[in-house]
Parts: sequence; structure tokens; C-alpha cells
Amino acid sequence: MKLLVVLTCTVALAQDWTSYGKNTFGWRYSELDQINTKTVMRLTPQWMYQTNVPGKNETTPLVFGGMMYITGPSNNAWALDAVTGRPIWSYKKAAPAGVNLCCGQVNRGFAVHGNTLFKVDLQGTLVALDAKSGTVLWESTLEDYKKGYSATSAPLVVKNLVITGMAGAEFGTRGFIDAYDAETGKRVWRVNTVAADASWSGDSWKRGGGSTWITGTYDPSLNLIYWGTGNPGPDMDGEQRRGDNLYTCSLLAIDADTGKIKWYFQFTPHDLHDWDAVGDPVLTDLVMNGRTVKAVIQANRNGFFYALDRTNGKVLLSKAYTRITWADGIDSDGRPVPIAGQEPTEEGKRTCPGMGGGHNWQATAYSPLTGLYYFTSAEKCMLFYRTKQAFVEGQWYQASTIGRDEPGNGRIDAIDPKTGKLAWYFETVSSPAGGVLATAGGLVFVGDAEGYLIALDARTGKALWRFQTGGTIIAPPISYALNGRQYIAVAAGQTMMTFSLPKL
Repeated sequence: MKLLVVLTCTVALAQDWTSYGKNTFGWRYSELDQINTKTVMRLTPQWMYQTNVPGKNETTPLVFGGMMYITGPSNNAWALDAVTGRPIWSYKKAAPAGVNLCCGQVNRGFAVHGNTLFKVDLQGTLVALDAKSGTVLWESTLEDYKKGYSATSAPLVVKNLVITGMAGAEFGTRGFIDAYDAETGKRVWRVNTVAADASWSGDSWKRGGGSTWITGTYDPSLNLIYWGTGNPGPDMDGEQRRGDNLYTCSLLAIDADTGKIKWYFQFTPHDLHDWDAVGDPVLTDLVMNGRTVKAVIQANRNGFFYALDRTNGKVLLSKAYTRITWADGIDSDGRPVPIAGQEPTEEGKRTCPGMGGGHNWQATAYSPLTGLYYFTSAEKCMLFYRTKQAFVEGQWYQASTIGRDEPGNGRIDAIDPKTGKLAWYFETVSSPAGGVLATAGGLVFVGDAEGYLIALDARTGKALWRFQTGGTIIAPPISYALNGRQYIAVAAGQTMMTFSLPKL
């Protein structure tokens, strides 16, 4: 077994998967290497669990103590035997009829602290469950769903705190990141992701969006939490919110103990194209210009790859990774240089990338074995329309429409984060759907919209194995080991599936 994690981060046992990003740095890298470039062609299904719950399944399973814990659409969750898939317990709580959602009744997974699991429910609550029985220990309300708030992301555990984001930027909400005491469920601090300052005209900040719907990361050596924020609201009518609109489309570095913002970096000031910056911020040390830098990297939805100094938020590197028609690059201060005439109009303006961005929310991966950063991307453009809309509390507030999605292939990109240069790419038939896993076996696993789970050579991008699961894969794969066997697990359609090598 190759253990190549050299940074100081909180790492679970190699055989377990105990947080959304595998380690607190968000690498989604498994140290297991039984399944590798030479053995992967023998990978076969082991068990399947049918949830029988319709909807988009975006869960990252947690595996520890011989158990697998998964969440599903519509406030469902299950505990399964990780060797056989046999269900042990289940959780379900119906969402109120009045919950307004942007993008389906999705949930992206659990967090764990000791013997307690944590998940959010759609109606904007944080729930603590006993891992052995599924019994609800406590439930805390984030905000009132009747005002447009909801929750979909996997929480992040830092020390004795449970950190969670929220959703609802398309409903005139004001975003936040919360920390709750893991034992009691009492809120310890809140960071508002929409600043009540001059970067917003008038009182537009009160309904300014800035959702936080993808899990952040944590550097224990700096005691900083890194969390991305979403689009301002209303999305495409910037006249109603003149200014840079802080802290939307930004990365925040937050003191874990106090909730104080230590620094921020705004990728897209005054965003007009729904280019959320929520994508997982990955922490790694990079050797640049002869020195080692503590960095945070992200393939942003606006089409640029960024490496920032995670101690202060300064730009180390920015480079386009997809077709961009809205900006002529990034200046020395990290601000994009906009191209005139790319704003949404009543007649419609074609801009690249489209609303989904080059890379959207899907989980990314970093491999210390190859030094490469892996993510899904697309080269698509879209017609953006600006419309006028009055604000009504709790109702859809986008003030915009978009043209029909243009056809185009998706890709899995492998980038050298030290240079931003593309090492290789692998094309998929449709736009990217699933997230990415990297392993010490020299592999990258990814699922696609057509239902294929694919294993690629992490150094070259060559496809070494694929399996048709029978359901669209939106969730990211994980890897774990039990009884001396390594497994790959992924949610496909309504099914949780696992794969392993045949027993010798």
C-alpha cells in the first residue's frame, strides 16, 4: 500500500471514507492500490442496493466500522452492510409541501463525528443521527423554508463543530455558512455570504443570494475553513444590484473557532451568468517559482482555473481551461478583464461558457501520486436573457431566462496545478454528470450521463475499464477496503453499486 499524503491534514484510515472529500483537504484520493492499472480490467460488480426512491442521487457514501451510510433524494438515508449491501436501518422525513427548490430534492451525503452522523434535510434543517440505530438525536433549523431557504450539501466536521451551507439563491435569500455544536445542535457562529455594504446598491443585499451548497475544506495547520459561494440574486438583471456584490461568486477563508472571515477572493465580480464559485476548494502545497506555497485550487465555473495562496487569498495562477468569450483574462489583482457587450439582454446574448460553466459543482480530485488535478468540464455556450421581475418573498427570483442548451461533448480534464497546463483530457458523449475519484493504484474513476462507470489511467487518460450501470451517474465514486479487499462504490440512478476484484 502506498501512502503518499505528505501534508498535515486530518486523514482517516486508508480503508475508510469518513468525509465528503475523503480528507479535510478535499483530495478525494484513496490510498488503496489493490485495484490498479494492471488489475482494473478484472473489476466486477459485488452487490447492488435498490433505494426505490426516484430523483437525482448525488450522495458521497461514508464507510467505517464495516458499514456504509448513504443519503438519497427526498430526505431519505440508509445504513448498509458494506460487504453485502444488506440494509440495517433507514431514515425518512417528508419535506413540507411549501419547500421551493432550484434543482431537485437532492442530498450530497453525511458527515460523521464519533458515533453520530449529520445530514441536512431539504427544509433547511441539520439532523444528528445515531450511527448504530438511525435514531434522531437532535434537529436544528437553519432558516425558514417559507422564505426560500433550503439545504442539500454534505456537512463538514471541524473539531467539535458541524459546518453546513444552504441553498436558495434563486428565491431572494441571503446566504450563510453555519457552525453547530456537534453534541447539542446549538449554533455557535454564522458567516453571512452577502455583505451589507456598498458593493450592493440600496438594500439589494437583503435578497442577494450567495448560496453555499457544496461542502468546503479545512486546513488544521492554519485553522481555516475554505468555502465557496454562489451567484448573486437576481441572477442576470444586474441593474437591481449594482456593484461587485460581495461575497458572491467568492472563496471565503474562515477562522474555524470564531467564524471570522480572514480573507476572501471574488472570482466573478457582479456576476451576470450564474457562475457559482461553490466547487470544492482543494488544498495542496505547490512548488512554484522555486518555493513551496500553501495553495487552494479550483476549476471555477466562469471558465478559469485558479491557484490561490491559501494563507492570504493572493492569486498564484489563473488560466482558462475552456472556451471563454466574456473576459480577456485575469489582471494582476485577480479581477477578470471583461469583454464589452457580453451582458444578458432582452433579445438574448450568446456567451461562453454557458450557465453550467466550464466546470460546475461535481466533485474534483487531486492525486499526490501524479501531482495532477482532475475535474469534469464542457465547452458550451448559451443564450442569456435579462428580464424584469418584482421580488416576492419565498418565490423564484432569477429575473432571467436562458436559451436552449447547445450540443457538445463533456470532458474529464487533468491539469498540472503548478502551471495550469492540460496534461490530458478524456471526452464523454454528453455534458459532465458525475464527480471524480483518484487512487494510489494510478487510476481515475468517473461516471457519465449515459450510465458508464469508467476507469482511466491517471497519468495518460487512457480508458482501461468501463461498466454500464443502467442508471445516470451524477454522484462521485469512492473507494474503501474490508476484509483485505478494495471496493469502488458509486450511486447510479436509484441504485448503490459496489465493485471489487474477484476473490483469489
